[in-house]
Amino acid sequence: MKKSTIKRLAALGLAGLMTAGALAGCSGGSGDSGSAADSGSASKAGDASKGKVYYLNFKPEQDKAWQSLAKKYTKETGVEVSVVTAAEGTYEQTLTSEMAKDEAPTLFQVNGPVGLKKWEEFCMNLQDLDIYKELTSTDYALKSGEDVKGIAYVIESYGIIYNKTLLTKYCKSDFASVKKIEDINSFAKLKTVADEIQANKDKLGVKGAFTSAGMDSSSDWRFKTHLANLPIYFEYQEDKISDTDAIKGTYLDNYKDIWDLYITDSTCKKTELASKTGEEAETEFIKGDAVFFQNGSWEYSAVTEGGLKDKDLGMLPIYIGAGDEAKQGLCTGTENYWCINDNASDDDKAATADFINWCVTSETGTAAMADEMSFVIPFKKAKESANIFVKIDKELTAAGKTPVSWNFTTMPSEEWKDGVGAALTQYAAGTAKWDAVKKAFVDGWKTEKEKAAEE
Repeated sequence: MKKSTIKRLAALGLAGLMTAGALAGCSGGSGDSGSAADSGSASKAGDASKGKVYYLNFKPEQDKAWQSLAKKYTKETGVEVSVVTAAEGTYEQTLTSEMAKDEAPTLFQVNGPVGLKKWEEFCMNLQDLDIYKELTSTDYALKSGEDVKGIAYVIESYGIIYNKTLLTKYCKSDFASVKKIEDINSFAKLKTVADEIQANKDKLGVKGAFTSAGMDSSSDWRFKTHLANLPIYFEYQEDKISDTDAIKGTYLDNYKDIWDLYITDSTCKKTELASKTGEEAETEFIKGDAVFFQNGSWEYSAVTEGGLKDKDLGMLPIYIGAGDEAKQGLCTGTENYWCINDNASDDDKAATADFINWCVTSETGTAAMADEMSFVIPFKKAKESANIFVKIDKELTAAGKTPVSWNFTTMPSEEWKDGVGAALTQYAAGTAKWDAVKKAFVDGWKTEKEKAAEE
């Protein structure tokens, strides 16, 4: 995408879609091992000490932690680091707007091959950088030919988070057909449990089995992207492929089954979902209004800060009645690749490379990413996370469960996701049939893939 194109898009009103926090500090010293001074400049043509960093952050839930870490880096090195966090669901629009400015981000994110195709001409080759050498596997590098255009900075898992205390209460009740949590190992079992919780919600003291499946932009990504990954994954597995220009929709009936469960055994009416937010679902779970909450390891900080303890928390795979469910693990992978803006000055590129290398090698950086952000980072000096959901993923994998890979990085466009999301919302509200979801999923996929091929 050329800068002229970006400016044209920005002129259409895409600016101003962000929440910002700009940080600058004074120089100072630190006894931190693996300090920034030792991190090694990545852009040999530039002087990192004369540069500055502008990070356009993708994750609103980690904004506070990034602001704090940026301040610490500035205090240690004297290098200015500004962090701007895009509002939930607006990253692409915000990136388009910010890249049109003279002071564009020096560090940004793409979600995988599809995102890279859109932004590749802005992505510096990272192959000679210190951070690339710190990866535990080159599989975490996003490449174009031999060039390394992006580096994954976090590996995450998602599934169905559950309140262990409430679910145990269900299992011990006289109306429960399933008597042990570990026996919930298929869609059929999950549906039985959810249906029985919903039918006896007053006895359990909850408002529903599942938190509200909100389709506000702060929440709809959980279903039009993360949940939609499941039918894509199983189709790819069956057809032994990793991408396609024409999705068949083999498992869309399974997608319907799990979506029906979410919106029926819920804390709210189906007609209310269009305006329900991610924060509302989070609050419902923290307050104990619901037993189940589809979300990921990134939610750990929020739910524990809300008062829940590790002993209260668990995570199930998202069962949809496909594949070998007894051997299914959590959905584990990444769509988070750091890219350095190749159009930035050499000094700014050097400063940015040093900053991210410090984040994944220093005690301060690795502790912040593990403890404050609850990240599992794919780098040699990573600190083990205390995140209970990360531990569950490891336990399931060690027990022989197969993690479900993240295939939504092959989704053709944001427009495709929006089309699926709109159809899901209309179906839930009763204003459209499931065929509308199938059409958005299958026909929309083909249309958007063709558009991408023409660009």
